[in-house]
Amino acid sequence: MDCDDCLEKLYAFLDQELGSSERKQVASHLDGCTDCGDNLAFEERFLKVIRDCGTSDVAPEELRRRVAERLRSDIPPTTA
Repeated sequence: MDCDDCLEKLYAFLDQELGSSERKQVASHLDGCTDCGDNLAFEERFLKVIRDCGTSDVAPEELRRRVAERLRSDIPPTTA
């Protein structure tokens, strides 16, 4: 596996979407390649920041009710 192949599969690797064989190939390349290892570290930090920025805010009850009502209706939403 070369760096281009590894970087192409990096997000799938991080998301644990690769099969066992591909995962081992990517992991092996990452262990031996400083540049790709640096990319992995950067992407892991990036994903952690995104996760940490997530909020557990819940929409107000009235908004949730209106959205649910609109989803159940056959009337398309207005654009006005």
